[in-house]
Amino acid sequence: MSEQQNARALAPRRHGEILRRLAADGTVGITELADFFDVSRQTIRRDLKLLADRGQLDLVHGGATLFEPTEAAFVERREENAGPKALIGRAAAGLVRDGMVIFLDSGTTTLAVAHALTGRKNLTICTTSLSIALLMCRQPQVRVHMLGGEIDPDEEAAIGIDALEAISHFRVDVAFLGGGGLSPDGEVTDFTRSGAEQRSRMVATAAKAYFVLDSSKFGRLTPLRIPRFEAAAGVIVDRHPPEAIREALERKGPALVVAEQQM
Repeated sequence: MSEQQNARALAPRRHGEILRRLAADGTVGITELADFFDVSRQTIRRDLKLLADRGQLDLVHGGATLFEPTEAAFVERREENAGPKALIGRAAAGLVRDGMVIFLDSGTTTLAVAHALTGRKNLTICTTSLSIALLMCRQPQVRVHMLGGEIDPDEEAAIGIDALEAISHFRVDVAFLGGGGLSPDGEVTDFTRSGAEQRSRMVATAAKAYFVLDSSKFGRLTPLRIPRFEAAAGVIVDRHPPEAIREALERKGPALVVAEQQM
């Protein structure tokens, strides 16, 4: 077998090791990898380009870094998967009773929950979202508390230390939280450290907390874990996730609530 054929045959093994090193160190170098695998730098460049084309890493001069996806702005996401989000919104609203104090996280799926709650009375809504606050303050017999902080123009919501501090002042019966993805390991993950910490804080604060994730989030890898997400009561989705994700989530603890079964 020629050197080129041998390199191709061993490529899957190299790709796995490259991704393992990226997960551990955050970066890898072409020269370092070529020496480790005893192949040419051109072979490693081809490996890295293939993995970059798959969205598994980012190319940089001399090597690669861990791929860090970013979330589209709120206004761009608002109309995406509107039907599935409406299903989730109605299933979440079915868990709400008169007199409850509800926390609604920022995001387009939690906005769908807010729409499903319109017409309900005797609720107290706490939120960091400008859109949700504006929608719910127009509902009769609904009190709205906008949790303060710096406004993120992309998310159209309050973020930062002030928002985290405001969360601690409320007794919350049920919280509906967004997330960046539902990983293959059954973990709810996030795009930013501040978002992960805010959602973790609400899981700890609320009597019950539910993550609301449409099926586009299944298997999505985002950079940050949400600490203590396992303490959430459940994850509300619009359809069944792949079996491996479902089983992994069940092992973590939160119940899987499939919205189509709640109709």
